[in-house]
Amino acid sequence: MAAEGRTRGGGLSEGTGAAADRRGLSEGAGAIAERCDLTIPGPGSTTARALVSSGLRRMLAELPGIAAGPALRGGHAGVLRALREALASAPGAVWSALRRPTVGTLIRCLRAGPRADWLVELDATLAVELAVAGALTRVVVVQAPPRVVCVGLRRSFSLTPGVLRCVAGEVVHRDAARRETVLVAGRAVAGVPSHVEIAGGLLLTLVDNNPLAQIEAHPDKQGNAIDLGGQAIGRWLAALREARAIVVGELPALADEIEVVLQQVVPVGYDEMRHLSASYQEAIGTVYMSLHPQPLTLAEALIHEFSHNKLHALLEQGPLLENAWAPLFASPVRPDPRPLHGVLLAVHAFLPVARMYESLVVGRPELQRRFSEVVAGNREAAATLRAHARPTALGAPLLAEIDRWDRHYEGV
Repeated sequence: MAAEGRTRGGGLSEGTGAAADRRGLSEGAGAIAERCDLTIPGPGSTTARALVSSGLRRMLAELPGIAAGPALRGGHAGVLRALREALASAPGAVWSALRRPTVGTLIRCLRAGPRADWLVELDATLAVELAVAGALTRVVVVQAPPRVVCVGLRRSFSLTPGVLRCVAGEVVHRDAARRETVLVAGRAVAGVPSHVEIAGGLLLTLVDNNPLAQIEAHPDKQGNAIDLGGQAIGRWLAALREARAIVVGELPALADEIEVVLQQVVPVGYDEMRHLSASYQEAIGTVYMSLHPQPLTLAEALIHEFSHNKLHALLEQGPLLENAWAPLFASPVRPDPRPLHGVLLAVHAFLPVARMYESLVVGRPELQRRFSEVVAGNREAAATLRAHARPTALGAPLLAEIDRWDRHYEGV
């Protein structure tokens, strides 16, 4: 949804190690681009895992270059020192913390430029996640943000101005009057619940820290504020579990990728007539979904928004089209003209939806009409890309893959 960021800094390592990190990222991008299942995975595919891993390495390399003025630079440096120590003693905890959408989204947002409030929240969230994982010796976050969302604990903490002291298994908040409140001590946890598990590690989130959530590109929506739409959490969980079960049953390899990439679903209302969903290039691991009474509609939306997340993870490697943003073209799934980037997003997301209906229609011929609609939209989008897109070296294999799937559905 937002413009791509550029890598800042060379990583937590220095000197020749940083150069090696950059070479590794470049080589990884080339290898990923040559994979033949960037759209629809085959059994046992490791493509999504490779994309996530490469993106995590990029974020780790960017952290030292994030700046927000001298007042916060020293505190950020302290968090980086603790992170470097944790990387040596408990690397799995560091990668897990970076993978949290509550952390990664803030890092990607900061690519656009320094923002003190975002950096404050990032440092606190990263320190709390590492403390909860038992991977810190000691770090003091010099400025506590108004809120920290900890996915590891599935809790959200509202904080007054002060500092946070984080050690393995413990987080203490000290306010401006030097009063201390223990937020985490072993299994004793304060705060309020922030997430409820759907299934397979996928969570329904009740607190969203994406600073871009109210920026909306769809003409029929006004942002993505959390909204249960007057429905009970239990109904949301049951509906999303049913939708996920359809994906697991019809597209098991893609369901495996969802488990690797997605971590949270943000509820954005209820509507019996239509379904609206969204995702953000900065918020990999997060999808925004409205509740709909039809399980297949929710399954479509889950596949669609996951596919956007997967393409966003590929975009972490670099641009896919030389003419991604101008001029504009008609879109098969949107009422407004779209740049080729949007057309690519649409066909990439709807090809696996077509694959789901291709499987379902065998036993349910009443689904043929929807299957044909999806295929027709994909055909239109693929034709637009063939006629106008100028792919980069990274994007060319993806467009060739889309062409292969488009030919697969000839005659539908």
